[in-house]
Amino acid sequence: MTTDHSPVQVLPAVAAALRDNKPVVALESTVYSTLGLPEPHNREVLASSSAAIVKAGGTPAMTVVLDGVARVGVDDPEPIFSCTEKVAARDLARAVAEGWPSGVTTVGASLTLAHHAGIDVFATGGIGGVHRGAATSGDISGDLPVIGSLPLVTVCAGAKSFLDLPRTFEMLETLGVAVLGWQTDRLPAFTTTDSGIDAPARVDNADQVAHILRARRAFGQGGVLVCVPPPQPLDADELDRATTVAEAAADRAGVIGPARTPFVLAAIAQETNGLSVAANTALVENNAHVAADIAGSLARLAT
Repeated sequence: MTTDHSPVQVLPAVAAALRDNKPVVALESTVYSTLGLPEPHNREVLASSSAAIVKAGGTPAMTVVLDGVARVGVDDPEPIFSCTEKVAARDLARAVAEGWPSGVTTVGASLTLAHHAGIDVFATGGIGGVHRGAATSGDISGDLPVIGSLPLVTVCAGAKSFLDLPRTFEMLETLGVAVLGWQTDRLPAFTTTDSGIDAPARVDNADQVAHILRARRAFGQGGVLVCVPPPQPLDADELDRATTVAEAAADRAGVIGPARTPFVLAAIAQETNGLSVAANTALVENNAHVAADIAGSLARLAT
């Protein structure tokens, strides 16, 4: 479904759920491509994440660019699994105008599409942020200002562990993002439960998050970031070792910008003998479940 007022094509099932005030959870397609997870894990976790949302009474809405169309909800996810073209928020207009055949969306692009479709809640794995050495490279994810500017809930497992976490969360504070620890007083760091950073605030249920989002919207404020500890965390020391090796490999290869995150993730997976992939798939499904609960609370508040 498209309208004259929106640049986004919304799958009829998603449009119907929104029209009927049913819970809808937007999903980031990059996570489910091989840029996020290797085959067959990407396929398996998309199925399990979608099932978790449906079981909670919600409708999953994958965001993606296909055949030059920005889409929210897809009937056939097959093109997503093998797609290697990433679409950030800055790329959306060009991807549509130039008719890109396919492009998986980052956190920022996914939030942008979800906002245009009228979706309140978005689920992903770990968000991007300030990369180590950013004082020299300037490498800071474009996801952060989008999270700060759009009044949506982003459910994640914190920022990716190989980032400069203190500076990432300082940037989120600067951008005015409400960062919440989900049933925890310490912020997780993607595949580990403790980033070493205290959560600015703690929430213990979906209703709390729903009320916070509604209040922020009333004040004209932007996004809410819900940080959920991973259910199958990696050993912190082992992850630190693997991250050091992966970052060094990226430096030697001269990998910077958007290509660095998938490179480092793949290197960490190799160094941990696949344990990081198992942790990643578990947290992606868990985040989808938490997001569905929050979407359900928001839907109930609107009735």
